[in-house]
Amino acid sequence: MTTFTRRLALTAVAAAAFASLPALAAEKVNLGVSIPAATHSFMGGINYWANQAKKDLEKEHKDLKITIKTAANAPEQANQLQDLSTVTKINALVVFPFESAALTKPVAQVKAKGAYVTVVDRGLTDTSAQDAYVAGDNTAFGKIPAEYIVKQLGGKGNVVALRGIATTLDNERMDAFNAVLKNSPDIKLLDAKYANWNRDDAFKVTQDYLTRFKNIDAIWAADDDMAVGVLKAISQAKRDDIKIVFGGAGAKDMVKTIMDGKDKRITADVSYSPKFIYDAIKLTAEARLKGEKLPATTIIPSVLITKENAKDFYHPNSPF
Repeated sequence: MTTFTRRLALTAVAAAAFASLPALAAEKVNLGVSIPAATHSFMGGINYWANQAKKDLEKEHKDLKITIKTAANAPEQANQLQDLSTVTKINALVVFPFESAALTKPVAQVKAKGAYVTVVDRGLTDTSAQDAYVAGDNTAFGKIPAEYIVKQLGGKGNVVALRGIATTLDNERMDAFNAVLKNSPDIKLLDAKYANWNRDDAFKVTQDYLTRFKNIDAIWAADDDMAVGVLKAISQAKRDDIKIVFGGAGAKDMVKTIMDGKDKRITADVSYSPKFIYDAIKLTAEARLKGEKLPATTIIPSVLITKENAKDFYHPNSPF
């Protein structure tokens, strides 16, 4: 056998051996999840669904590791993001920002180190800091209550509103609410103050409204937790002029109240399920395991909940 023939034979053997090897696995995904702590029931739902996603997805995908961090405030979340990047060395991140402006730079720093970033719900002030955005329909979240209130009041009445935390999504909701009211000049928005999606803060804000305004026809609480605080303040003040209290997000207790007709002031809500954090984690993890990207924006619809369809939104075993 000539030297040339011998080389060809050896090359063929090596090629056959290489072809018989299993395909190399895709890069393992080390996914960080950064969310606010369970300071109220909606965030309790966010925490529940995030941990459920970790449980389900790690079981299903051996090349996936998920680390969840919860923060009580924006500075703590910023520090946790730094740790996820430098200590845990994540290569993908799903983040639900505590606040928009305060978390934009910390998220951008994680992205700058090579991590794929999906932002959930509370958008950043600079979208170049993210790869994808997943959220409920915040425009509909503000538009639907406004349309309902206008219709129920016959286009005339006094309204007050409670806002959440200063974030892009809160601005979207308030802008949509105001846009509807502009077409109904006889509906007067007396005031709109931040109550931080917190029932205790909502109680205090509502107390202030009830002291300052002698006639209020409707209160847009903009969150079912805040609606609880609103109702408590109304009860303590013994006010009977408020015809409508409209919350938001479809908490199970509020949905049950609508189903049962227990409170004539609470006859509708708008959907905004915390389960979208599960969807965001799943979509991000499975896309990165395939080396793929998500669409730049994924919006989950928000719809009006009334007695007619409330059963479709009632989840008694959910924490929210």
